[in-house]
Amino acid sequence: QYFGARSWKNLDKAVGNALTLIFISSIVMMAIAIPLAEPILSLLGTPDEIISMSSSYMRIIFIGILGFGFFNITSGILRGLGDSITPLIFLLLTAVMNTILDIWFVAYLDFGVSGAAAATVLSQVTSAILCLIRLTRMRDVVSINRASLKISRKMAGQLLRIGMPAGLTQAIFSLAMVVVQALTNSMGYQVITTTTAVMRIDGFAMMPNFTFGIAVTTFVGQNMGAGRIDRVDRGSRSAALMAVGVSAFLTLTLLLFSGVMIRLFTDTQAIVDLGIRQIRILAAGYIAMSMTQVFGGIMRGAGDTMPSMWIAIFTTVGIRVPVAYTIAWFTRSPEWPNGSPDALFISLLTSWVLGAVMTYGWYRRGHWRKKQLVKASEKNQGHRLDSTQPDHISEAMAEGSESV
Repeated sequence: QYFGARSWKNLDKAVGNALTLIFISSIVMMAIAIPLAEPILSLLGTPDEIISMSSSYMRIIFIGILGFGFFNITSGILRGLGDSITPLIFLLLTAVMNTILDIWFVAYLDFGVSGAAAATVLSQVTSAILCLIRLTRMRDVVSINRASLKISRKMAGQLLRIGMPAGLTQAIFSLAMVVVQALTNSMGYQVITTTTAVMRIDGFAMMPNFTFGIAVTTFVGQNMGAGRIDRVDRGSRSAALMAVGVSAFLTLTLLLFSGVMIRLFTDTQAIVDLGIRQIRILAAGYIAMSMTQVFGGIMRGAGDTMPSMWIAIFTTVGIRVPVAYTIAWFTRSPEWPNGSPDALFISLLTSWVLGAVMTYGWYRRGHWRKKQLVKASEKNQGHRLDSTQPDHISEAMAEGSESV
């Protein structure tokens, strides 16, 4: 919004304070998480035969929290400034790097899961450094210096008010995943293996939904800052239609080729059969999830982050976890003494559908339209881009809704 409003002084301060906050929070999280890796796995009921490997993997991943944090914050800032291509290029490069390091560490050096974790961390740190270098070179747009990095109580408070609901949402979601993972672990190694493979496939299938959410958040933020609510409405409709269309295509693809996809991970017929069933359950919810991402992204772009948090809390803690355990309880059998694995994904599908209905309902109420963060007195501060605005940013702002 500061970028859309051309409030350069506040833009510098927001970017600098965001970088400082992510550095501090990452160090704190790292210090807490590393010693707790094995106790967490024990609480989850992780099988004894894999707990040593799992704790080793987790500790190395936790060491890389700073890299993960800096990549997320710098790539988000770049997208907010109109440059969504550079983070993508860096991500693709480091994905290739990750693959090469995986093969080298695991296959040739025989480092096992620790090698896979190290490859992930090194790749993520590399992408974070590349994004940070790109950001520091955008001096015609944003200036990162000692003054902007110094914590401002007002700016840090504003960033936390906007960011904490999203962060808390992710924390609650992760906690719910831990509780559901405990149920998964109780069902045995076969279910753990199947669920891991299915969630890998789901991660790829969900990428377009998350991408539309990120795109519309950036688009709405810039245009709300510029005071162009008309472009917000047009762009939001376009994003929703595209997201639904892509999700419908993905749903059809998963329904038709679920067997082919699961066989990329294993040839064990029992796991393949279970995986096909789980993928087909999940596929039914991708259109609903696309609506949640787009309309939630619109509200986040406007600065109205609380509704998404409360909806996520309700659908995760109040729906997903209880539904999973309830279905598991009522589907116990000699084959599945701790409940049917279908409970894990039926509960997720239920939470997706209810979340979409609630998010769209709140979007229709229109409260987000009143949440513009940038005051009129803060607009057009300075003249940094008056004559030197980069071409890709000029085009993005000029195109309006078409840029989505």
